[in-house]
Amino acid sequence: MPPSLGDTLSLTVEPSSQRQLSGRRRAIPLAASTLLVGISVHLLWLVVQLYLKSQGVSTFWIGMVGTINAAGMLAGGLMWGTISDHVRRRRLLALLIVGLSAGIAVLVLLPPTSVILGTSFARSLFFSGLIAVTIAIISGSSRAERRGKNLSYVASSRAMGFALGAFASGFLLEWLGYRAAFGVAAFIPLIALLFVLRLPAENPIRRPRASSAWREALSRGLGDLYLALALRQMAILGAFALLYVYMDTLGISPGIMGVVASMNMITQVPSLIVFGWLADRLGRRRVFMLGFALSILTPCWFVIIPSVIGMALGYVTLGLAFSSLHVGATAHIGDRVAGERQGQMLGLYESSRGLGGLLGPVLAGSLAPVIGFKGMFLIMAGIASLGFLLMLAGRIIRRRSSTSQQPAHEAAE
Repeated sequence: MPPSLGDTLSLTVEPSSQRQLSGRRRAIPLAASTLLVGISVHLLWLVVQLYLKSQGVSTFWIGMVGTINAAGMLAGGLMWGTISDHVRRRRLLALLIVGLSAGIAVLVLLPPTSVILGTSFARSLFFSGLIAVTIAIISGSSRAERRGKNLSYVASSRAMGFALGAFASGFLLEWLGYRAAFGVAAFIPLIALLFVLRLPAENPIRRPRASSAWREALSRGLGDLYLALALRQMAILGAFALLYVYMDTLGISPGIMGVVASMNMITQVPSLIVFGWLADRLGRRRVFMLGFALSILTPCWFVIIPSVIGMALGYVTLGLAFSSLHVGATAHIGDRVAGERQGQMLGLYESSRGLGGLLGPVLAGSLAPVIGFKGMFLIMAGIASLGFLLMLAGRIIRRRSSTSQQPAHEAAE
C-alpha cells in the first residue's frame, strides 16, 4: 500500500509543523549557533597554520589548506543542501555540528600533516553544509517581506563569530598551547548544538522530484547568478591569497596586518543587518548588484593606494561587497525557489563560491611571478567585472525575451 501524503510529510518534517511561518523564531537561535560555530572555525585558521609551520611543513602544503577548504565547501554546500530537502533539517543540523566537532577533535591528537589536511576537507564539508542548511531553514520559513532581514541576522552572527575567533586565536594559543587550543575549538560547536535543539518545529515541505541542481537553476533563471558568484569568488580569493605577502613587500608589520584584516569582519557585522533591511525594501537585485560592483573596486584599492590606507580601504570595501551580495543573493534565490528546493538551491550558492575559491588562489599564484602583484590585482578586478557584466547581460536577455513573448496588443500598450 503506497504511503499517504501525511506519511510522506512526516518523513521530512516534525509532526507539529503545520503552524504559521515563523522565520524570526528560527533566525534567533540559529544566529546564536552560527556565532559559536564561526568562532570555532575561524579560531582554527591561525592555530592550524602555525602548528604546520612548527612541524617544518613547507609553505606549499600550508597554502594548500585554503584550497582543500574550498574543495570541501564546493562538495558540502550542494550535497548537504540537497539532502536537507529530504530529511528533517533540525536533525541534520545537529548531525553536521557533531561531525564538525569530531573533525576538530582529531587535531587534539596532534596528528601528521596528511591527517590535518584530511580534517581540513572534512571541517569545510560540514561547515558549508551547516551554512547551506541554516539559510535554507530561515529562507523557507520567512515571508518575502522579511526574508532579507531574517537572513541578515545569521550572516551578521557568522561575521561576528569569525572576528571573535580570529581575535582570540593568538591569545588562546599563547595561553594553552596547540593541543588545548584544538580542544577548545572542538568543544565550542557542542554549545551551539543546544541552540539547534531548541529550534521550533519545521514548516511542512514536500519531497521534491529528482532533478539536477543546474537544471533547476536554469529553469528558475538563476544560472547567470551562480556563474557570476563563482567568478566573483575567484577574483576575491585570488586577490587576497597573496595579500599578506604583498603587504610584507610594502613594509607593513604583521601587527598592522592583523588590525587591517579585521576590518572586513568588523564592517560586515552592521552592514549585513543594514543590507538585509534594504533588500526587503529596495529589492534584492539592486542590493546584490551593488555587491558585484564593490567586488570590482576591492582589488583596485591595492593598486591605486599601495599603503596601509589602501589595504584598509580594500578590506572595508570587501566587507560591504560581501554583505550586500550575500544578503541580496540568498534572499533572491529564496524568492524564486519553492520550499522543497531551498536546500538544494542555497547549497548550490555555497558550492559556486567554493568553485571560485578553488581556482582563484591557483591563478593568482601563477600570475604574480609573471606580471607582478599589481598586474595580478588588475586581472582579478577584470574577472570580477565579468561577473558583473554577466548579471547585466542576463537581465537584458530576460527582459527582451519577456517582451517578445507578450501579445501584440500588450506590447503596443
